[in-house]
Amino acid sequence: MITDRQNRSLSWLTAGALLLALSGLPLSSAAAAPTLPGGVINDLRSTQDRLQGGEHAEVGRHSRAQAQRLAGGNASDRWARALYLQLAARAEARLGDAAAAADLLAQAREIRGIRSMDTAQVDRWQRQEAGLRRQVGDNLQARELLGDWLSRHAGSADDRWLMSKLLADDEQWSAAGSWVQRALELDTMPDDTHSAFAAGVLQRAGDSRAALELIEARLEQAGNDAAEWRRAAGLAQQLGDSGRAAAIWESGWQLGVLAGSDDLEQRVRLHLAAGTPARAAELLEQALLDGALPESLFWQRLLAESWQAARDRDQALAAWQALAEQTGEADDWLALGQLASGWGQWEQARSALERARSLGSSDADDWLVNLPPVE
Repeated sequence: MITDRQNRSLSWLTAGALLLALSGLPLSSAAAAPTLPGGVINDLRSTQDRLQGGEHAEVGRHSRAQAQRLAGGNASDRWARALYLQLAARAEARLGDAAAAADLLAQAREIRGIRSMDTAQVDRWQRQEAGLRRQVGDNLQARELLGDWLSRHAGSADDRWLMSKLLADDEQWSAAGSWVQRALELDTMPDDTHSAFAAGVLQRAGDSRAALELIEARLEQAGNDAAEWRRAAGLAQQLGDSGRAAAIWESGWQLGVLAGSDDLEQRVRLHLAAGTPARAAELLEQALLDGALPESLFWQRLLAESWQAARDRDQALAAWQALAEQTGEADDWLALGQLASGWGQWEQARSALERARSLGSSDADDWLVNLPPVE
């Protein structure tokens, strides 16, 4: 025969097992929680099963009603009320109403004496509420909740990333950079999204060296993974360091990790962005000679523009001449005439502008009248 004392012990164990089912916490976490009546325990368990079965709206209504019924009761009632509010919050979250879910968790946390009943569980609700608050754009509340939670917990990498994002949303770059560094202590090889975010925050926080260290870390692990080399170069570009991006790409190309026409085109474009157009033009010219790139007006135009950006007169004028002859377009002959005129190559300028005029360019006459007379 089971005595009253044994009944009470079983109630404690059942309440602890219920909390385990509801929250995933170890059984010992509920050691300070009040004893719950058997009927409440059964109803909570049944409600949990219905939630798992997909009855989200009904669980939300029932849990709210039960929480309201238990308001203002003794410690056991208050504890049961908190558990019902948690179930209602989970139901609302599954229905897609993050704001309602956050409010319900806040109500559970604010119940009188609830923290002394189970500190770990109340802290978990606080962390969950912080995430929900950010989902609905309440970044200030989310930051306050998460900051308070992190003052008592080390936090996972995800927790630290979230804190850094909340601070970055408010443009608190120094504080955000500090949390980025803490996140990187646990997440030593962040994914693309986190890498780009971290680099941007660190740069704005005035720590460009740390931002570039992210790139170096990627390359150390990259090996022959072409995708990683591309990501590292992309990260350097996002930081506004085109020279660094070009150097990374050049290294990947020399190692044979990057290859093919698409990578060659990007190699050229990075040199143009980095302020080394002569190198870009040399690469293009050699690739066209070797047949690594197909002969096309696109590449010929890019070659002409690259030599022009490099201010190599002879090469630029020769490239524009070749392009104009291939296209037969008035605009290309006009561009050649303007360039030659700007560099004092009067004979070539006159010839190109007269050709542009014959092809219908209305601007060619204005340029021709400003040329020195033929001697």
